[in-house]
Amino acid sequence: MTSYADIMFTDEVEAEQAAIGAKGHFASRYDAKQDEPLGANEADFLTSRTSIYLASVNSGGWPYIQHRGGPAGFIKQLDAFTIGFADYRGNRQLITKGNLTTDNRVSVFAMDYARKARLKLQGHATLVDAADAQDILPQVQTQGQGRIERVMTIRIAAWDWNCPQFITPRFDTAEMTALIGPEISRLEAENARLEAELARLEGHPHA
Repeated sequence: MTSYADIMFTDEVEAEQAAIGAKGHFASRYDAKQDEPLGANEADFLTSRTSIYLASVNSGGWPYIQHRGGPAGFIKQLDAFTIGFADYRGNRQLITKGNLTTDNRVSVFAMDYARKARLKLQGHATLVDAADAQDILPQVQTQGQGRIERVMTIRIAAWDWNCPQFITPRFDTAEMTALIGPEISRLEAENARLEAELARLEGHPHA
């Protein structure tokens, strides 16, 4: 059985927690999250993201963080424990692909800056050439994104929602449109009404 704490709370981490009186404070929370699949909230959150941060470790022990992005929906839920996405032509350094040949463990941060939400995932990843992933290409393809070069799948070992503290709200174009679009429409309608009223008055100066 595995939970986020089982993976992340090593002896060294628990020693640090003990030093500040925090060891054991999280036990009841994580004991209830053993081998927990992605729920509806987690799946909806992930599949609506436009970007994630993906961390891997190379053979020399150095961590590497990669940004992956696309239109909302580029991340697909393949089953209750697996997410995946298509990988398109990039800078061709292939650092993550190389790292995964010696250690397939990864960490993922999925952020929603507008709502100050953050989902953390630990998992085992594969990144294979499209020719070797023909069976799932239709599942990970996103219309209009070009030719798929590789396919990333991540088998989730554990996940956890993170504290929203210190997340500065940021909004992309679509989110800003959703926020202020109705007000802009109202102002445009009011402006059109006033212009029509002004034109009417100018046409009837003694009205």
